[in-house]
Amino acid sequence: MWIPSKLTRPARLHNAILRSRLLESLDQAPYYRLVLFRSPAGYGKTTMAAQWLNKHSHTGWFNVDESDNDTFRFANYLLQSINKATNNACLKTQAMAERRQFACLTTLFSELFGELSDYSEQTYLVLDDYHVINNEEIHEGMRFFLKHMPDCVTLVVTSRTQPPLGTANLRVRDLLIEVDNHLLAFDQEETERFFHKRVSSEVETTVLNSLREQVEGWPSALQLIALHAQQKPNNLAESALSMANFNRGHLWDYLAEEVFDQLDRETQQFLLQCSVLDIFNAELVSDLTGRSDALSMLESLNRFGLFLNTLEGADNWYRFHNLFAEFLRHQRYSQIPQQRTELHNNAAKAWLKQNSPQQALMHAMKSKNEDLTIEILTDYGWNMYHHGELKLLEDSVSTLSTEKLFSAPRLTLLRAWLAQSQHRYDDVGELIAESEEEMKQRNLVLDDGLQGEFNALRAQVAINQSKPLDALELSEQALGQLPSTTYRSRIVATSVVGEVHHCLGNLSRALPMMQQTEKMARQYHVYHQALWALLQQSEILVAQGYVQAAFELLDQAYRLVKEQHLQQVPLHEFLLRLRAQILWCWNRLDEAEECAHKSLEVLAPFDDTKSLHAYSMLARIALSRGEIDKAARYLELCNSLMERADYHIDWRANTDLSNLFYWQVKGEKDNIANWLHQAERPDSACNHFQQLQWRNIARASIILEEYHQAEEIFTMLEDNCKAHNLITDSNRNLVIQSILCKKQGQRKIALEHLKQALILTNSTGMIGNFLCDANEICDLLQELVDTKQLNELELHRVQQLLREMTSKERNRSVHFDENFVEKLLNLPDVPELIRTSPLTQREWQVLGLIYAGFSNEQIASELDVASTTIKTHIRNLYQKLNIANRQQAIDTAENLLKLMGF
Repeated sequence: MWIPSKLTRPARLHNAILRSRLLESLDQAPYYRLVLFRSPAGYGKTTMAAQWLNKHSHTGWFNVDESDNDTFRFANYLLQSINKATNNACLKTQAMAERRQFACLTTLFSELFGELSDYSEQTYLVLDDYHVINNEEIHEGMRFFLKHMPDCVTLVVTSRTQPPLGTANLRVRDLLIEVDNHLLAFDQEETERFFHKRVSSEVETTVLNSLREQVEGWPSALQLIALHAQQKPNNLAESALSMANFNRGHLWDYLAEEVFDQLDRETQQFLLQCSVLDIFNAELVSDLTGRSDALSMLESLNRFGLFLNTLEGADNWYRFHNLFAEFLRHQRYSQIPQQRTELHNNAAKAWLKQNSPQQALMHAMKSKNEDLTIEILTDYGWNMYHHGELKLLEDSVSTLSTEKLFSAPRLTLLRAWLAQSQHRYDDVGELIAESEEEMKQRNLVLDDGLQGEFNALRAQVAINQSKPLDALELSEQALGQLPSTTYRSRIVATSVVGEVHHCLGNLSRALPMMQQTEKMARQYHVYHQALWALLQQSEILVAQGYVQAAFELLDQAYRLVKEQHLQQVPLHEFLLRLRAQILWCWNRLDEAEECAHKSLEVLAPFDDTKSLHAYSMLARIALSRGEIDKAARYLELCNSLMERADYHIDWRANTDLSNLFYWQVKGEKDNIANWLHQAERPDSACNHFQQLQWRNIARASIILEEYHQAEEIFTMLEDNCKAHNLITDSNRNLVIQSILCKKQGQRKIALEHLKQALILTNSTGMIGNFLCDANEICDLLQELVDTKQLNELELHRVQQLLREMTSKERNRSVHFDENFVEKLLNLPDVPELIRTSPLTQREWQVLGLIYAGFSNEQIASELDVASTTIKTHIRNLYQKLNIANRQQAIDTAENLLKLMGF
């Protein structure tokens, strides 16, 4: 479906003069990041670039046209040109682009640069006619490309305008070679050689110099004059006079009078007909014009030098020089307007024979032939949809009249899926409703299969709108209607059924549905849906208490991401999020932190409101380590995002948990009370996110000593856990229930709850839930050990927990915050030096981080200041404490902690 000639450079340069002065200026190009040929049309930018790079084998050439403003098309052609230049050094990145498995160009290019990390050959990448690009997303991507591309690559751009590629910065850093219209314009010596090569008779130097001055060395104008001189050798002076004070209109007049009108009528008609095509070969032209001698005609035009550029390649592809093509279009509109529809119709059919439905569809739209547009959309629309041609499809559907569109039900379905695939969820329902009404007015009755496809889409809309019961009814209805061959809609409907049962707590039904979805999606290569199904299965297994099995499923999902190049799609963030949550619960904090940071990298191209989960997890990890200041910064980000966007309860509940942990550590009961007053009360507790929200409410109630309310909540949670087999939530609930019973003076029951939690932990491995409440349950765990109430497995688990709770690993992360320092300075046996030479609050923080093992760079990052500032703080606290090195600082902090009872 890609056009090979878009990746070919001009092949025939035998008629171009050698421009040594320009070639010499380009000798140092390998040491520059960008070579920019910038000038108005007709200055020979492409010819000069092709001449310069003619003998450079590692050159990729991308002939850019207006259709390449589609980011998907641009990325694919760009990567194909790079592969052509590098002997296929980045096939994986190209595969990602072809499958539309990238969030934006910057993420795709990051993958590309990683793949090119071992490539070292000097390579040139040419973007020819970049001025036709007006897509800011592409400009942003190419700025990123220029900034981070390997040193062995030089980007070459030809453009009529100043491209928005950060050229000012490159110019200041001496990383840019500019070849503008002043350099590209012929000087006197080049003009003489140019005409001597084309005109057999001697031409006076003064005449040539006059011509050059009048056109300011403009090569295309000189080419036109030379062509005129070949036909009328004695009229060079007249040619010079006719070019005076020209503008575009004058150029068209000149081309018409001096070139086009000199051709025979047959050749004129042939040129006008060919001008409907931006790029063409003999077969395409033959189908367009009906001429059997198309190849000989093209070769004849090429010999005449009629601005026909030959593109290298076995299929002899051509294109007109841009100026000449523009002139021909102008002539076509004025001379043969009645042929417009026929020409575009023929062009569409010709492109179909070339297996290029995208080009065919563009011509069908220009012809305003709705029947032909519908035919192409019907035959190729869904295939184009799966290949990511979303904008072209949407544009073409929008050109159809109401009568034509709604007479073709599958096109209305395609229109709705186009909105769905671009996350315009609110539009989808309206489009379906409109389609239903229009088809009803036309007495159109859908067969069961097509009705099933509409219902599958309706089900997806319903689940997006948090209407699970409606989604379930629609998806099950769709599955009953869809034939087995309609695989995409069956996959969607099956997935929705599984998701609905998951939300309703019917885990035993949700799991097999998601397993079936994964199987179908893999079978039909719908890998995004397969990844979604794997992640849903993992969540279900976690809820059922099979956390190790869930983690292994995430490993499978990771392999799928790697194999199918899904690293830059948003679902990859969901995978990383689930891994981080499990790793935190297993107290593997470093790995959890790594996953959270990778999540932020995946989400970088998107709205920052999507990053709430990652920041919430990072805050929780920081709290688990005792890094209170860092946690506060992450939570500040979280709370800011919560104010700006409306989140699902799952997202809010996770952030609220981190906030509650922080407020509990800081003793900020007022914040907890305010939160509890405003907290959302879910209408059920049949799934993990509703359980979490109710558990948050219970935790807050316990902190505020509202024990009766907490007790009622846990009774309700326990009933739901039993009814829906929510083992992991039961595990988490039991830990907090033990705290509640302890505070109510029911120690025996508290011990029993904790014992049951430990038994469940044998299958879940969830020790993070114990550690985050270490201060409340440490004595209960010790009592279970002392009274020998545990079997060998639980005993081993408790001993592990107690070591974690009491080890220096946890103590060393104590931060010297204001409350800690105030209590320390009020101790009677605190060293006098500490009293008389008090540290600032920042110096106390630095001392605590030194004790925690942080390097200067890590301390600077933690406190968000410059490393030189940290050195100043360290020097000051050394002087105040009369110590000389880092080890003495650690010993001092250790002694102070002992005074505080740590």
